[in-house]
Amino acid sequence: MALIQHFQFLRPLWLLLLPVWWGLSIWLARRHATEGGWSQLIDSALLPSLRLAGGGKPAGSPWPWVAVAWTLATVALAGPSWQQVSSAAFRGNSTWLLVLDLSPSMLAKDVSPDRVTRARYALDDLLEAAQDTRVGLVAFSDEAYTVTPITDDVATIRTLLPSLTPGIMPSAGDNLAPALEQAGNLLKQGGVKNAQIVVLTDGFSDSTAAFPIAKKLQSQGISINVVGIGTQAGAPVSQQAGGFAQNGQGGLQLNRLDIAQLQQLATTGGGSYANLAQLPDLIQALKNRADHSKLATENKEMRLEHRLDGGIWLLPLLLLVAALLARRGWL
Repeated sequence: MALIQHFQFLRPLWLLLLPVWWGLSIWLARRHATEGGWSQLIDSALLPSLRLAGGGKPAGSPWPWVAVAWTLATVALAGPSWQQVSSAAFRGNSTWLLVLDLSPSMLAKDVSPDRVTRARYALDDLLEAAQDTRVGLVAFSDEAYTVTPITDDVATIRTLLPSLTPGIMPSAGDNLAPALEQAGNLLKQGGVKNAQIVVLTDGFSDSTAAFPIAKKLQSQGISINVVGIGTQAGAPVSQQAGGFAQNGQGGLQLNRLDIAQLQQLATTGGGSYANLAQLPDLIQALKNRADHSKLATENKEMRLEHRLDGGIWLLPLLLLVAALLARRGWL
């Protein structure tokens, strides 16, 4: 009973061929019984005299054995399985924690169509490259918010990207330090010691608080990489209610990309800086760092079950039937 409960076919669609083989065998057997159709052309009284001398003993029919051979071959191809074995699960050892800037300045249009959209495109490229990599996502304005904790489900994170705009944040701001703190906490909770943080931003206003946190994370083996979103020429900051933001003198408020600040953050965090054009190089660098680390770690809490294909045990029977079909005069 235990064998029956665990029995199944790994490739059951092959079994659909069985009625075809059986029907073909029956048709060939009937055709053989009628002398290959000669009885329809030659008078039954003359047919015996036209046969070759064979001692008068009719030859056995091979078609039942042909049906058996076809059946054995089809069942073997269907992959009968009644045993399964377990093995330890392994996963990649790399983790990327992505930090997205959703401050109002990300609505600037100095890159087409705007900064936040280009940042989402960059996130999509990073997630597409995150094969066998655990990923988490944090967004920030004046405070930091966890979009997704560290997970293997990269596809789910990608479905959330279109909704990430400055408009979803409860209040405006541009503070990176809380986001770095939140990223460090997520990595600590996940038991991650060596990881890559990737910050996608056009700048931040709390340098005095952000740089010490970056240095602290770097000392813990966590590298901080930065992707600059925007241009040094800058652009007027759009307001969600319409129009552009103004400075204290009544002129247009321009938001320029402070490359020096972002490069200093990457240097302090032991990572790399890249603009949007250099993003493919940064992605390759992230993957290379993962390759030079331990490639996989055993997950002791999870084991993978896979079934053994028992079709190979039908091959000796199939060879035996094929040998019987080699009898002279049958085929």
